[in-house]
Amino acid sequence: MIQWRKFAICVALFVAVWVMPAEWIPLAEINPIQQRLLAIFVLAAGLWILEPIPVFATSITIISLELMLLSNAGIGFMVDGHRETEMLLPYTNILNSLSSPIIILFLGGFALAVAASKYELDINLARVLLKPFGHKPQFVMMGLMLITAVFSMFMSNTATTVMMLAILTPVLAAVPHGDPGAKGLVLSIPVAANLGGIGTPIGTPPNAIALQYLEGEHAINFIDWMMLGVPFVCIMLAIGWFLLCRFFPPTMRELKIDINRKFRTSPRALIVYCTFVATIVLWLTTAVHGMNSYVVAILPLAVFTATGIISKEDLKQFNWDVIWLVAGGIAIGIALSETGLADLLATSVDFNAMPSAAVFIGLAILCYLMANLMSNTATANLLMPVAAAVATTLMAADHLDSITPLILVVALSASMGMVLPVSTPPNALAYSSGKIDNKDMAKIGIAISLIGLTFIILACLLAV
Repeated sequence: MIQWRKFAICVALFVAVWVMPAEWIPLAEINPIQQRLLAIFVLAAGLWILEPIPVFATSITIISLELMLLSNAGIGFMVDGHRETEMLLPYTNILNSLSSPIIILFLGGFALAVAASKYELDINLARVLLKPFGHKPQFVMMGLMLITAVFSMFMSNTATTVMMLAILTPVLAAVPHGDPGAKGLVLSIPVAANLGGIGTPIGTPPNAIALQYLEGEHAINFIDWMMLGVPFVCIMLAIGWFLLCRFFPPTMRELKIDINRKFRTSPRALIVYCTFVATIVLWLTTAVHGMNSYVVAILPLAVFTATGIISKEDLKQFNWDVIWLVAGGIAIGIALSETGLADLLATSVDFNAMPSAAVFIGLAILCYLMANLMSNTATANLLMPVAAAVATTLMAADHLDSITPLILVVALSASMGMVLPVSTPPNALAYSSGKIDNKDMAKIGIAISLIGLTFIILACLLAV
């Protein structure tokens, strides 16, 4: 449902930035096309932060406005003179956001998630993997966190959380009423999902968005990302587990877990198992076979649709709202880059006069604060192009050797936004269980995210 007051505020800001005299805007020599894009950028930020309309609707609005106001196939009477015509973007460049390799990466991830759920691969793996952790509540929590983190590396954090909360239901039934350990168990799922997604390029949208800017000599492949992300995830999971055990200590001594499922042995189930393993292996061995992560990602989609494992109805279960959300961010990034507005924004501040550490810390904190109040995907969409332009400026001044550290700061800091129920879908799902309060989530979220943010800043500064 549209929240009209918030929507009106966002539209008013959009119109104000669009029609105000260019000399009022503190950006030197901004041209009319850049000013329109700045207005669209302000509208996007307002709609993503205040959420008067769904976030995917904001992305569709962004793409529509860019096509109408910035493209060479847009509204003709809005173009003033030959010079302004030359500034317009090819409309195909904007529409390319819908067929970006990042979109294919997500479609492949969704295909794996839907097939795994349909043939109960996820629940059966959880059943097998939980068994070694015994019956002590602390170790059951550790098992839940490890399994959640591993799944969220290759599935969407949201899908992983839904699955793991379903698995947690019979576990919670064995917990005495009022035991604080129950809160710890529920919170362990979103904490592990939020952290686990950092481990791979497909684990969470900010990672995939970062790859859009890490190309050519700055490119990072699947295994390189995992070598950076997985150790960080392991450290943060250990810290998160310790803090959850301290903040929400269980009073019970043993937990009895009973998940009555068995691996299916039908031909289609076996195809799912083999394809799941093959896809992960191909992602990890890009250097051997030459196919990049995006090409590999479309293979499970092809196999599952060709064999009837994923039907027309199953395709409807894909998180198409996430696809649109990411596409809108890509469209913003394309426009910011091709119109030169990203460079203009980056050069409007004299970063040459600032220590590199101040730039890293400032961007990390800004990204962290935004990610707690809006989706981490939207945050990455807004800040990533600016970070790339800032990094390019610092490189030109010999303050930075590569754009990679600054891009990673934004990507990883966005994933630290986990303080509120609205911060991430896993948080919202856990909160909707009715087992935890806002203060419980904030207590553990602030502690873990600030520790993680500190590690991220220090690691990136040491890498410079």
